[in-house]
Amino acid sequence: MLKVRNIETWYDLIRALHGISFDVEQGAIVALLGSNGAGKSTTLKTIMRLLYDLKEEQPEKGTIEFLGERIDRKDTDEIVRMGISYVPEGREVFPELTVMENIQMGAYTRRDKKGVKEDVQKMLEHFPILRERKNQQAGYLSGGEQQMLVIGRALMSRPKLLMLDEPSLGLSPLLTREIFTIIREINEREGVTILLVEQNVNMALKYAHFAYLMENGRIVRADKPEILREDEDVKEFYLGIAKEASVKGFKRYRRKVRFR
Repeated sequence: MLKVRNIETWYDLIRALHGISFDVEQGAIVALLGSNGAGKSTTLKTIMRLLYDLKEEQPEKGTIEFLGERIDRKDTDEIVRMGISYVPEGREVFPELTVMENIQMGAYTRRDKKGVKEDVQKMLEHFPILRERKNQQAGYLSGGEQQMLVIGRALMSRPKLLMLDEPSLGLSPLLTREIFTIIREINEREGVTILLVEQNVNMALKYAHFAYLMENGRIVRADKPEILREDEDVKEFYLGIAKEASVKGFKRYRRKVRFR
């Protein structure tokens, strides 16, 4: 569905992406994982052509194809009309508008009023809490409720590919699990392909079908989640499992020495 090939993106004189390539298969949940500054968010913004106002041609090198058509020189509104929706980091709601008005804003590219009305009801079914808050100003929603709102708003354009940037950022573990459950339902029930940027590597690997690890603007590893979760380097540097295990082992060893 989405083919990214050898793209390079710059911020002035700083190269943020170093010729990265990856694929997103139709119907899959694909995760881009890594620490802060790895280039994950820049990758999504490059796909959506949100950086070209900083430097006229972004990406400077490489190609991006969506459903067999190049999009790396198209305007953002054209990309949205082709079927890609993007939920940026930070839960960017329209705070002065109501929940219902925010949801309806997601359908600004559509002209089928009946279909829009049906999809609004579908979003309220997907996110029951939003039905209760539909007449409330979005700025007064909790963090989790705002995240549900921006996902629902993005789905109103009926995307074929939904790109999510850090959907669990700032949420409690309980709300994080709820958001990821919703992501899986959208993928399975609606058939929406998902490209997910996430720092919560453990949670992302539980829900993704395939994952790429990024470091310093490069993709350093790509594999199925079940394989990555068993990799010792991934455990230590991304999941913290090896480090935790070593601490527990040291404490056990210290107790043995103390009572010997």
